Amino acid sequence: MEEQKPAFGWAARDSSGVLSPFNFTRRSNGDEDVTLKVLYCGICHTDLGIIKNEFGNAMYPVVPGHEIVGVVTEVGSNVHRFKIGDKVGVGYVISSCTACDNCKQDFENYCPKFVPTSNGIGSDGKPTYGGFSNLLVANERYVVRLPNNLPLEKIVPLLCAGVTVYTPMKYHGLNVPGKHLGVVGLGGLGHVAVKFGKAHGMKVTVISTSPSKEKEAIEQLGADAFLVSRDPDQMKSAMGTMDGIIDTVAASHPIVPLISLLKAHGKLIMVGVVLKPMEIPVISLIQGGRSISGSNVGGMKDTQEMLDFAGKHNVTADVEVVGMDYVNTAMERLKKGDVRYRFVIDMANTIDAA
Repeated sequence: MEEQKPAFGWAARDSSGVLSPFNFTRRSNGDEDVTLKVLYCGICHTDLGIIKNEFGNAMYPVVPGHEIVGVVTEVGSNVHRFKIGDKVGVGYVISSCTACDNCKQDFENYCPKFVPTSNGIGSDGKPTYGGFSNLLVANERYVVRLPNNLPLEKIVPLLCAGVTVYTPMKYHGLNVPGKHLGVVGLGGLGHVAVKFGKAHGMKVTVISTSPSKEKEAIEQLGADAFLVSRDPDQMKSAMGTMDGIIDTVAASHPIVPLISLLKAHGKLIMVGVVLKPMEIPVISLIQGGRSISGSNVGGMKDTQEMLDFAGKHNVTADVEVVGMDYVNTAMERLKKGDVRYRFVIDMANTIDAA
């Protein structure tokens, strides 16, 4: 029988979403695997949705966490990209078929058989447990190098939030200097989208329901302009001015006013998971040849490219580092939007003490 690695983490047992200590096992380190000691793990809004079963797919007990930074402690005999002591990252994707058209194009995130790092079913038929734990075992294909010039805790959210906004910029031509990018929502994803947009040399306008965020959007994050989406006059004055918009909001909200902000052939890209169906009058798309599309995190090649770009341009997330014993409070605060802008758990120093 294959030897298992004892592991320790925090798990939710039911839809209350309350997390508590959980002992479990990881698979032994295979020939193509790396084992890493988890140093930091981010808290994503998707984690909150999963542990509370808002998506209807929770497989309890759930160990959340898919923004993971760690140090390599073991490598398999066929691992060539990493060595013991390397600082590495693991994001949303922990496995894929490697053979389909999507995988061959480095779009593992769209593989029909892709497995999420948390709350998935691995090739061994067992649940995948995420980064709210002391260690992780992963095939080297799904592990990325980290820029060595950035603080580890500020890199963590880039492994999900960062690639989620970087990828649609790349594939929809919203990484061109001088173009005008709109960013809807100034949360964990939105604030990173602003930073990447500016690093690409674009004009960036934040679109938000909260006037109180204008100062931080412009003075702290470097946005060029700020629109209050509930102000009809402001929205009207910006009609037809944007090349593209990345919508990061994960709650139901009006879409038609956003479409009107786009130039001819402009694109509205949805990255926030809105569970409620939306009604969109087709005429709003036909007039101006505009389009709406979606984008889900990114493949491994794009994740590595995003991290390399972040290192070159000093793009990091704004984080609040917390201990494992604070995680349930952090989840409640996240639900209320009370974080600027991303919680990161100091796993290495607090998981055993919590």
